[in-house]
Amino acid sequence: MTEVQRRWMFLAGAAGLVAFVLWGLLGLPGFGNYPGPYGPSILRIAVAQTNATGVVSAVNFAYRGFDTVGEEFILFTAAAGVSTVLRHLRHERERSAVDEAADRDVPPTSSAVRMTALVFAGPVMVAGWWLASHAQTNPSGGFQGGVVLATAFILVYLAGEFLVFKRFSPVDLTEVVEAVGAGGFAAVGVAAVAMSLPYLTDYLGLGSIPGAVSSSGTIALISFFVGLEVAAAFILIVGEMLEQTLLIRQEDSE
Repeated sequence: MTEVQRRWMFLAGAAGLVAFVLWGLLGLPGFGNYPGPYGPSILRIAVAQTNATGVVSAVNFAYRGFDTVGEEFILFTAAAGVSTVLRHLRHERERSAVDEAADRDVPPTSSAVRMTALVFAGPVMVAGWWLASHAQTNPSGGFQGGVVLATAFILVYLAGEFLVFKRFSPVDLTEVVEAVGAGGFAAVGVAAVAMSLPYLTDYLGLGSIPGAVSSSGTIALISFFVGLEVAAAFILIVGEMLEQTLLIRQEDSE
């Protein structure tokens, strides 16, 4: 098959996919028109039952918390898989012809990028911590906060300081934090079972003021654990990929 034929086949397939997506979108109800019974029911009872004004977090960490445990462990498993594969390849020395021919010299980070990354690293970390610890008060949560927290560490690398990034996020400590985050979420539910309660039932009690940081029982605690696990998982994945790309190839070129 020639290159022109492959291009036409791709364009025909892409056109069919776009038509199929548009056909599906045209059948959607209008914005704000939710015909199902669950949304209005949750909005009616969530704040009274959980004291969490962030109703999305109440759904994620209370009403459907068991599903959220599974979602968290998907990321945990992905991080473990990436680490296992890349660490197995750390002693590789064979390079393809493309890599041998390519110029591996990486230009230094510009002063503008370095300054911008370092200036934003601190505020981004604070924002991530706030998002992970205030899921019960607003539309945030541990997943969002964890990604933002990991971004703060990645900004250190973008500033041209890979070794500083590695010192700030040692592999052993990052793995421990990830395990504590994932295991902590599961342990909150197991503790409820030990008290003869359904899994992930709130047993810490609610505060007197809806929307307060300490008013939603286990929701805040679960969000904190999720934030730890998500941040550590992304830091671990990015760190392993950077080490594979920067250190191994650098050793090969010496």
